[in-house]
Amino acid sequence: MEPVARSTLTETPDVSGAYPRLGQAQIELLGRAGTSRATVTGEVLIQEGTVGADFFVILQGTVVVVEGLHAAGGRQPAELGPGTRILEVHGPGRFLGELGLVEGQPAFVSTVSAEAGEVLQISGDDLRRAVLTDAAVGETILRAFLQRRILLISAGAGTRIVGSRFSRDTLRLLEFAAANRLPHRLVDLEDDKQAQGILDRAGILADELPVVVLNASQVLKNPSNADLALAMGLRAVKEHSASYDLMVIGAGPAGLAAAVYAASDGLSVVLKEGFAIGGQAGTSPRIENFLGFPAGISGGELTERAIIQARKFRVQINVACRARTIELKDGEIRAEFHESGPASSRAALLATGVRYRRLPVPGLEKFEGISVFYAATVHEARLCGLQPVAVVGGGNSAAQAALFLAGIGAPVRLVVRGADLRADMSGYLAERIEEHPGIEVLLGANIVGVDGSSALERIVVQLAATGEQRIFDSRYLFIFIGAKPHTEWLQGALALDGHGFVLTGADLQDLPPEFSHLGRSQLPLETSIPGMFAAGDVRHGSVKRVTAAAGEGSTAVAMIHEHLRLLRDGPAIARQGR
Repeated sequence: MEPVARSTLTETPDVSGAYPRLGQAQIELLGRAGTSRATVTGEVLIQEGTVGADFFVILQGTVVVVEGLHAAGGRQPAELGPGTRILEVHGPGRFLGELGLVEGQPAFVSTVSAEAGEVLQISGDDLRRAVLTDAAVGETILRAFLQRRILLISAGAGTRIVGSRFSRDTLRLLEFAAANRLPHRLVDLEDDKQAQGILDRAGILADELPVVVLNASQVLKNPSNADLALAMGLRAVKEHSASYDLMVIGAGPAGLAAAVYAASDGLSVVLKEGFAIGGQAGTSPRIENFLGFPAGISGGELTERAIIQARKFRVQINVACRARTIELKDGEIRAEFHESGPASSRAALLATGVRYRRLPVPGLEKFEGISVFYAATVHEARLCGLQPVAVVGGGNSAAQAALFLAGIGAPVRLVVRGADLRADMSGYLAERIEEHPGIEVLLGANIVGVDGSSALERIVVQLAATGEQRIFDSRYLFIFIGAKPHTEWLQGALALDGHGFVLTGADLQDLPPEFSHLGRSQLPLETSIPGMFAAGDVRHGSVKRVTAAAGEGSTAVAMIHEHLRLLRDGPAIARQGR
């Protein structure tokens, strides 16, 4: 490692709870599971791209967190080359690592001893046990790790995606990484001077782009979403060798809640998600009406905490597995997936949610993923900066996005088709929108045109009251205009309403013949197929709220238990139990 004068290193201040200093009692508690050892100057404690790294508490000395490190291997000193940047500096009492350490993801940054010192070293498995079972130290570490993930994302640190911002595959990878809250940044071939150097060092050819750089020696060439998910620890298995008690399809609030509650009850559970864990709720900047969080909680943090709980109870989580077919055959439910082997189970829960509709505006599609987005997270906020943005929609998702973007200093214009802000928006959000000086509200308005060269520059808004068209500067556009369910793959497989939402319980007017041999009618969240349930936004008649979806997911588990008892004991015993 190139020598770094100790006097030039200033410890990173803890301004957000991301870098707490452990007390002596906490260190002693962790010491029961670890080993103290000496370190040498330049020693790499955690190498970016490594899966299953150990956890370290600094006892003596100084450690730097860097990205772009070229490690020499083993305990040999690392080389801080021209592409390496120091992100953080930590001293005694602080600990290393971030959220990926407890979620089974590769390290997104490296940590290097800036001087000889001493550390407490604990295996990743022992750390996970401590975080999940010991409140005295676990919550301190977990809170810090959650904050560190946000800071890494905001800093544009982590995995590098090298490609052109005009490439559809580059945009696909960026969208997947952002939706799954993976620290990353785009190294744009169009204007980033580092891009060609990265490609030359890795021997990457033009027809192999885009690439995902995990570290100096690990490069994925134009990976599919499934390949990237596997590399990022988002897929437990490729193939399923045995049947499960419960298969949950969709990992939004409903699916996550069901998976956690069912697995904690002792059921074997597989959770399959087509795109991103957390669904649309995972992109919400702040949820303020979730029970137990009076100050609110971001959708990302809520999702990450649920993922950790699911892993605690041994849920098999598989992302980038888009469902293709599902059927009840020979007493088991069997589903086929794109880019994944089939899975079978004794019961299933459909929680595939909905997706936002697109504006019918000519030319809009060329800006999607570049200037037009359907979620407002820290990734998009980093792009927006202080530039003018427009948010389209009159519901809670649009309101939360507008408040979040205005909160970082971007001038926001909220375009609402209806004439009443409170028609589809919670009152407390409407009040905050009206009081915020950085948000301009246009009621009775529609976007009818967009303009720009390589990125969005202007929008054309038509006012319904006068028919007038006005042109506004807008560098980014966020769209939240209603949703349609993810049920195209279910057409013909089970009963849906006229809009594609899944019918359950009393909404099914006639008892399907498949129930005749069971000796019971449908359970309230059960679909037209016995043992197949639906919860959350995908279900007909559901309340489109995060809290309601989580509640339905947990409620469905009680009904799933009843169904499984029926399969085990038979109709007569089941009727006696009722």
